[in-house]
Amino acid sequence: MPVTILYFAWVREAVGTGEEQVEVSEAVRTVADLIDWLAARSDGHAQAMKEPARLRAALDQRFVPLDTPLGDAREVALFPPVTGG
Repeated sequence: MPVTILYFAWVREAVGTGEEQVEVSEAVRTVADLIDWLAARSDGHAQAMKEPARLRAALDQRFVPLDTPLGDAREVALFPPVTGG
């Protein structure tokens, strides 16, 4: 399934891009699975995904926990925790 992955802040810096299109296998069922799968794509991905507990996610612009099924989401955003100010 084709998915647009958006990266923000230090995640974007580590990966080296703010956005990429990926074809995700059916074995990738949750956001956590996707993070594990992305970690194998490059050294930058591995660096960004090495501590999944430090990541937050949104599916189709809706905040979700990492154990959320991907379902038919077309966009996944990965970013550090958001702080106010």
